[in-house]
Amino acid sequence: MTILVLGEQHGGKVKDSTLATLGAAAQIGGDVHLLLIGSEASGAADDAKSIAGVSRVLVAADAALDHELAEAAAPLIARLGADYDHLLFSSTTTGRNIAPRVAALLDLAQVSDIIAVEGPDTFQRPIYAGNAIATVRSTDAKKVITVRGTAFTKAERGAGSAEVQSVDAGVNNDKSSFVSMDASESERPELTSAKIIVSGGRALGSGDAFHQYIEPLADKLGAAVGASRAAVDAGYVPNDYQVGQTGKIVAPELYVAIGISGAIQHLAGMKDSKVIVAINKDEEAPIFQVADVGLVGDLFKILPELTEKL
Repeated sequence: MTILVLGEQHGGKVKDSTLATLGAAAQIGGDVHLLLIGSEASGAADDAKSIAGVSRVLVAADAALDHELAEAAAPLIARLGADYDHLLFSSTTTGRNIAPRVAALLDLAQVSDIIAVEGPDTFQRPIYAGNAIATVRSTDAKKVITVRGTAFTKAERGAGSAEVQSVDAGVNNDKSSFVSMDASESERPELTSAKIIVSGGRALGSGDAFHQYIEPLADKLGAAVGASRAAVDAGYVPNDYQVGQTGKIVAPELYVAIGISGAIQHLAGMKDSKVIVAINKDEEAPIFQVADVGLVGDLFKILPELTEKL
């Protein structure tokens, strides 16, 4: 049995989301190959070949594959997929964009957002915003799967010695082109890979209050900053801060929810966190049902004191 994992990289390093997907591949079992695409792929291959469990790193170093456009990447992956039993993608923006197109090209039914492996053809995935877990079995000859990274142990760097092989991209993309990207820059950890996350909700009341109260605490803790959908919709912070079913799925060691009521949509994105601390003036807030530590009170009084004592 052979498995192909689409690798995502940045700055010459394989992303943590891909390491988690490789962890899922290890549970499925078999010979695992990692595909890197784009003009920076060759640089990331040095990092990729040392990852535990990877036997071969495939490098398609073609500039036409830069920015991971699905219209360019999917035909290549579908072509390579003829030699594999499983095609795995991280359940990231990139993976969720490319995988369905690959599945369509191969005429397969995609298995989305798996959180556990019961066998080569049987997986668990959350449904109804994580309130129920479905066990699904795919009878397709090949499996196209997206993997929820927070559910799997990351493959270790420095514990492997894979061979590196170049592949011909053969890209002919006349359907889309990259125009520009407006990305926010931050010295804080990336949200989906952070060990500590401090999130704020609509109770902050404004973007200025969000920056004044949430960010100093996050800086003291060395944490990433997140937000509820209500805070994002109100314009307090950008969309990429959003944690939840329609935002980012996270599972840090510590999640601090401040002024967040705990709607199902938000809980679906963070309830797998190891320790959850909730601060809210409403003692009946749903967030307290999943919190390990709850503090009822006025966040505008609690946060400055808490930040000062850290």
